[in-house]
Amino acid sequence: MTDYPTLHLLIDGEQISGGGRETEDVINPATEEVLGTLPHATSADLDRALEAAQNGFHQWRRTSADKRAAILAKAAGLIRERAKAIGEPLTLEQGKPVSEGRGEASYSASLLEFYAQECKRIYGRTLVRPEGQRAEVQYHPVGPVAGFAPWNFPAINVMRKIGGALAAGCSVIVKPSEETPASGIAVVQALLDAGVPGGVVQCVFGVPSDVSEHLLGSPIIRKLTFTGSTPVGKHLAKLAAEDLKITTMELGGHGPVLVFNDCDVEKAAEVMAANKFRNAGQVCVSPTRFLIEESAFEQFRDIFTKQTAALTVGNGMDKGTDMGPMANARGLDNVAKLIANAQDKGAKLLTGGERIGNQGFFHQPTVLSDVPLDADIMNEEPFGPVAILNPMAGEEAMIAEANRLPYGLAAYAWTDSPARRRRLAAEVEAGMLAINTGGVSTVDAPFGGVKWSGYGSEDGREGVMACMVVKAVHEG
Repeated sequence: MTDYPTLHLLIDGEQISGGGRETEDVINPATEEVLGTLPHATSADLDRALEAAQNGFHQWRRTSADKRAAILAKAAGLIRERAKAIGEPLTLEQGKPVSEGRGEASYSASLLEFYAQECKRIYGRTLVRPEGQRAEVQYHPVGPVAGFAPWNFPAINVMRKIGGALAAGCSVIVKPSEETPASGIAVVQALLDAGVPGGVVQCVFGVPSDVSEHLLGSPIIRKLTFTGSTPVGKHLAKLAAEDLKITTMELGGHGPVLVFNDCDVEKAAEVMAANKFRNAGQVCVSPTRFLIEESAFEQFRDIFTKQTAALTVGNGMDKGTDMGPMANARGLDNVAKLIANAQDKGAKLLTGGERIGNQGFFHQPTVLSDVPLDADIMNEEPFGPVAILNPMAGEEAMIAEANRLPYGLAAYAWTDSPARRRRLAAEVEAGMLAINTGGVSTVDAPFGGVKWSGYGSEDGREGVMACMVVKAVHEG
């Protein structure tokens, strides 16, 4: 049996708990049992973390790129060694199948390995000037960073907040989700164990609004990076604007999937069904609105629905589980509300549609078809195990529907036409577009959206440059 670790804050290299601090319980979404008790940071704790981050920044920015790279690479190795010890508690607190939990820990290590290499690839440039003059463009770390990460990928999202900032030479205070704290603590501890100074990477918890207002209210923090909902992102952006802090926002989406009749329809349906119900659909880039050319609709619908109905739902720790529970009760309630509204509007229920049992936050993988535009689910991100399949009349209408909403995070398309692929790349409004594949996330490519899905990017060299400021130096 996997033990759930003792929870604590990590401030200036010290593990902190107790001391009369406020606490909250961490719940197993598969059983609704209490896994552990999480301490909240006090105002004094946050002030201590801010002071340590300021001191840590001055130390880390002066650490050579070679040394920073070596420490980050060592930390990545530790995370790989600890993938089981990180991934299994991750499943207990988040719900996803344990193979995905271990895989998430390994992917976090891959991110850090990439960022370790990027330490040595922060290039400026020399401008052409007459004899006796010189001009350079330099990049410098922005300063201490505050990172707020959500519960759906509690190891990967924490690493996205930390890795680019550390590679750039910044210090970081990260606040993982209070619902999934063990994963974030473990990632930060690996960095500390590898030699990152205690003031350079820290981990705090508390009432989210209180922590964000405290950290963003300090002039010490110079950069905010956030992954979460669009409404919360807008609120945090306003707080950051008071001090003109640099921000990176990875916000909500409502991923369109354009399926054309010239593609391999069977492959498209099989790949996208597996992708849709990964992590119970609780993925920012989850494919949700399937816009299928009319002549391919029936074939796609039948294959997709059959594969969905065959998924095994259960405790993420159990062998053979394809999809675990949703992470919390509010997500379960929201999915039920959206499905009911869609059916009231005339949508067809092809499979699923119900909660499973009365213990744990389990919901059937669900497929709806012929969903009208005025249904709430066509306009609000469901963030759960629900797919919408609608027939569409041709490319122009499909692109128009894909772009209709104010969101633009990830989009998907299936077509064998090179000309159409080029048109889609130019016309679909999204920060990431996957064509004939279900993947939009790799460590060396930027990850981010447009419109209400946010701005700025994590991952790739863009994740490092997002934590830098530009300086032009002129010599006469």
